Amino acid sequence: MDGERARTEDREGPGGSPEEVGREGPPQARRSFLGPLWRLARALGAGYVALAALAYVFQRRLQYLPSRGPVPLPSGPRWEGLEEFRVQTADGLWILGWYWPGGDVDLLIFHGNAGHRGHRLEWLEELHSLGFGLCMIDYRGYGGSEGSPTERGLYLDAEAALSWLRGRGAKKIVYMGESLGTAVAVELARRHPPSALILESGFSSARDVGQRAYPFLPVRALLKDGYDSIEKIGEVTAPILCIHGTRDSIAPMELARKLYESAPGPKEWYEVAGAGHNDLPWVGGRRYFETIRDFVRRSVPAD
Repeated sequence: MDGERARTEDREGPGGSPEEVGREGPPQARRSFLGPLWRLARALGAGYVALAALAYVFQRRLQYLPSRGPVPLPSGPRWEGLEEFRVQTADGLWILGWYWPGGDVDLLIFHGNAGHRGHRLEWLEELHSLGFGLCMIDYRGYGGSEGSPTERGLYLDAEAALSWLRGRGAKKIVYMGESLGTAVAVELARRHPPSALILESGFSSARDVGQRAYPFLPVRALLKDGYDSIEKIGEVTAPILCIHGTRDSIAPMELARKLYESAPGPKEWYEVAGAGHNDLPWVGGRRYFETIRDFVRRSVPAD
């Protein structure tokens, strides 16, 4: 009996049943397994916070992609009448632009977030051939203009351009925005109603665009320059034409439709089949330019 009791104690271990011995083992295993996981989670969390902090600090370098150098004025009979001007903004910066006199309607054009006005020469030439006068500025930090771009700054640049154009005697002014420039045009339109408004490759807000581009970051919380056109479009009283490419992967169609549907009207929608974000004039061809021409003719009364 003593030997059998000893063998039983050996199986049970000191002070417990086999079940109790079995329950002591797993917590030690779980601790050894969870330790590396916890360290990995902390490292990933710290990396994510660092990435978000870098995105916040350098966000304007991601949002604005200017070509900063001066833009030579093209010469030759093809560009006859095209002139450079400069105007001072309300905060004291000098910005540069081009003016190309045309008919009795002037397009005041605000370009996108990249490059400068010189990269859009062929587009300007085609628009001018429709019989419009053209005025395009380079925002602060773009194309030889002073300063660095911010949302507030771009709105001041637009105000200065409008004041300069009115000073030239322009009466019938249509605002035309391209990509980021659509937000600038919407803001200006709610402050100073134009004869009409054209929005090409537009979007509901920069926050919506950014969140789609960086779904792993809290873009809506981090972004300084939100360009919330959807919050402003309801104040625009002018006729609106929205133009968008069906294959736009930068400002997807649904964001443009969201803006369009929030506009009070009168309004028109024109899809360019097969076009992306930057190639609408060339994919759309003559129909693209004729759509703009016909919209302006319908929207701006003749003398």
